[in-house]
Parts: sequence; C-alpha cells; structure tokens
Amino acid sequence: MKAVTPAAKHGSVEKRRKVLVRLRSVAGHVRGVERMVEEDAYCIDVIRQVQAVQRALDRVNAMMLEDHLEHCATTAIRSSDARERERTITELLEVFKTSSRL
Repeated sequence: MKAVTPAAKHGSVEKRRKVLVRLRSVAGHVRGVERMVEEDAYCIDVIRQVQAVQRALDRVNAMMLEDHLEHCATTAIRSSDARERERTITELLEVFKTSSRL
C-alpha cells in the first residue's frame, strides 16, 4: 500500500492523513459491496452496506469541512483582501446549498 504522506498546501497534514486512511477504508468497503452484488447478496443487505459507505463519506466531508474552516477559510477571512473574503464566504455557502439538495 502507498504511504500516507499528504502535502501541507491546504489544511492540516495530520487531518489529511486521517482523511486518506478513512478514504482507503471506504474504498475497501465499496469493494466489499461490489463483491456482495457480484455474489447475488440479499438486496437489503447490500442497501445497508451502501448506507454505511454513505455515512463514512459523510464523515470524510465533515472532517474536510472542519479542516477547511480551521485553516483555509480562517486565513482567507482574516485576509486584508476583500475579494478573497467574499470568495471564501460564497464558496462555503455554495457547499451548504449543494449538501442540502442531496
């Protein structure tokens, strides 16, 4: 398996490392669900596993949002550049609008 060494360009290196670990776990879970479908598993069992994957991805999103707010957004909002502050606020609002439509 490839080493977990994210770049520190955006956010926390430690948080990115944890996200990578979680995403690799989700990927393994998805492969397991794929096998379940290939092996003709009971529909409700497959649905429950897909729901578990969705919850895991929701947690990844929460981790990324937390990191973004703590690092990227905080830096931008504290910036003397008004356009950067507005861009960051607009970006966050769009993310919340998109997630509420899902």
